[in-house]
Amino acid sequence: MFKALAHPLRRRILAELRRGPASATTVAAALGKNTGVTSYHLRELARHGFVEEDPTLGRGKERWWRVRPRDLRTPPLKELSPEAVKQLTELRSVQITEDLEAWGRYQEERFGESEWADTVAFTRGSLGLTRTEFTQFFDEYRALLKRYWRAQEDLPPDARRILVRFIAFPDPDGN
Repeated sequence: MFKALAHPLRRRILAELRRGPASATTVAAALGKNTGVTSYHLRELARHGFVEEDPTLGRGKERWWRVRPRDLRTPPLKELSPEAVKQLTELRSVQITEDLEAWGRYQEERFGESEWADTVAFTRGSLGLTRTEFTQFFDEYRALLKRYWRAQEDLPPDARRILVRFIAFPDPDGN
């Protein structure tokens, strides 16, 4: 699953589908690929539960796809095989790289005339927590995200997709 999600083209396909449902043909045109390639990768994403068919849009043999909302949690590392740990580590590196690239694009945009120019929530801090408190803190964070999550079709017209990233880890140089 981690390997499937880390694949560069599949990540681009998922990004395209976050804009709305699409067929293998429309994804191929948007990404400059052929339909056979995008069709294969869409089926692989579906096999792992990341996308699903949208039966309301398909005509004949044409299949339309949409992102399948899901809460992707990873099991504790000690429960994963060494290969799965390696794949998860690679996936997280890809995700952090994408996040930094998105941050750079936002920095370029925000100094323009956009009404969203001053919209950024950024904070840095540290907490002294036990392992149990850390787990509780993260559970409360996820509950907050779920409280504000809405399906694409339920978004108001003036809503914009907000990238929310959270990273918290023990200080390698501290206690």
